[in-house]
Amino acid sequence: MILTTLTGISSLLYLFSSFSLVKSIQKSHLAKISIISAWIAALSHTGIIATKLYTQQGLDFSFFSIASFIALIIVIFLLLAALSKPVEKLGIILLPSAALFLLLNTLLPSNAAITQGLSAEMLIHIFSSITAFSLLAIAAVQALLLTLQNYYLKNHISGKFVQSLAPLQAMEALLFQMIRSGLLFLSISLLTGFIFIDNLFAQHLVHKTILSLLAWIIFSCLLLGKRYYGWRGKTAISWTLYGFASLVLAYFGSKLVLEIILDKL
Repeated sequence: MILTTLTGISSLLYLFSSFSLVKSIQKSHLAKISIISAWIAALSHTGIIATKLYTQQGLDFSFFSIASFIALIIVIFLLLAALSKPVEKLGIILLPSAALFLLLNTLLPSNAAITQGLSAEMLIHIFSSITAFSLLAIAAVQALLLTLQNYYLKNHISGKFVQSLAPLQAMEALLFQMIRSGLLFLSISLLTGFIFIDNLFAQHLVHKTILSLLAWIIFSCLLLGKRYYGWRGKTAISWTLYGFASLVLAYFGSKLVLEIILDKL
């Protein structure tokens, strides 16, 4: 009952925060209110995760449990970044997503097996993977905003939302900062995986390994292209979205099929 109540409160606060960010386009003082309510929601979300993810039997790595945990990490990274960078508008998309996965984790519990006895090395691998995914998810949303910003500018369309964003060059600079950080943690994840997991190309891991490597190659090529060929604009946006799509399939593709789709048949 307490978890259900906390879930409801956190979800409502996330939605209120997102709504306040939309309204802050016209009334800038609402941005601070939105950030404060998002922090409260994130703290409540953390308590829920601590209770549901860490069980007496071990770690719950079911689909919605991990999705909710990643959503929390994304929100925390966003709020921390918003202290020094103009990224708060990303919350218009990311905060309702956090509310959705939090609700689904509570309303649709999984029957997936609990993972026990993880070594410190495996925990480093898992949490570096989650950190990489979270940072690159923020980069993907940033890329979507850049797409909208480019469209408005090229078609000479004025809009208060686009005008409320940082200048285009600053938005692109933020995008590449997020990609560099995400790629660093993705590299750590892959390296620790190759060192500490017996066979990353075993049948149940091969798709995740190949798709994660593909994402690493895509993001690495994008950064090299930016450095040596000045890639930006549509090219940077496309490569970012392709790389993130590969990660989504790697991290959640098989879990979605095995735990949600096949389990219902």
